[in-house]
Amino acid sequence: MARYRATVTTDWSPRQTFNYMADFANSAEWDPGVVSAEKLTDDPLRVGARFDLVAAFLGREIDLTYETVELEAPRRVVLRAESGTVVSLDAMTFEPTASDGTAVTYDADLRLKGAFRVADPLLRLAFRRIGDRARDGIAARLAEPAPTAPSLAEGHQNGQPQSDAMIGEEAASNRSPGSEAHTR
Repeated sequence: MARYRATVTTDWSPRQTFNYMADFANSAEWDPGVVSAEKLTDDPLRVGARFDLVAAFLGREIDLTYETVELEAPRRVVLRAESGTVVSLDAMTFEPTASDGTAVTYDADLRLKGAFRVADPLLRLAFRRIGDRARDGIAARLAEPAPTAPSLAEGHQNGQPQSDAMIGEEAASNRSPGSEAHTR
């Protein structure tokens, strides 16, 4: 198992930061290890939202479908992907800073499956380098101006805007079964 945890700060508000980072289709903009990323489900961003990512890893391209398994707008999002060889769990938390910005903590857990587990020592070394590059990419992207796209966390339901309170209630009641077992 390999784990990477890092915190970066930004002048973006927690809502802006959450909206951008929780939409994992944006990961290709900040993670140099992501070759492409695409959202597979319709808005609003919610538990069950899916994203197709192609990641470059140890000289290979790996296709991973991530699913949002926990969503507490604008405080936390957890995404999970599984392939034949690996399980990836990515948790992001968003905390307000004293300067009205946000501290983003990214906690990534990568586990090899089956016979591939013998490569764990190599995975840990490679994952540290990959994590450092992703952290630097997050910091660089969040140092730029925030996007002006409609708020994902405000969402829409049946064409009508959804309030933050409603999303919080949905997030609390819409965790994937067993998602607590995957979070720390």
